[in-house]
Amino acid sequence: MYPPELVKPMKDDLLNVGFNQLETATEVDIALEESKGLLLVVVNSVCGCAAGNMRPGVKLSLQHDKTPNKLATVFAGVDGEATQQARKYFLPYPPSSPSIALFKDGVLVHFLERHHIEGGTAAMIAANLTAAYDEFS
Repeated sequence: MYPPELVKPMKDDLLNVGFNQLETATEVDIALEESKGLLLVVVNSVCGCAAGNMRPGVKLSLQHDKTPNKLATVFAGVDGEATQQARKYFLPYPPSSPSIALFKDGVLVHFLERHHIEGGTAAMIAANLTAAYDEFS
């Protein structure tokens, strides 16, 4: 578990652009099961690839003309219950932090694992996500 004061700026990085922080398994279930249209779920993390590539790439993707109508995030190592529950919806993909999941009407349609994130740039992640927004909108 990381200290709240350490992760607050990392959480705020996504919350400030419209993400909803999910902190319990129930909140995750409600967000996923009541989802209509596109829902982007980000597993946030303290790692360098989350700060350098993932969060900037996600934020850049939201400048596209087609974007998810709902945004949610869980924080690995902080929101343990919510992260564990979210990962159940990501199957068959193994646990990965950070990671990015796109759902359409509650069904997982696109997923970026850590190995897709840590080797890429923010622009590459944004391009990957915007292509998925276009495909599934």
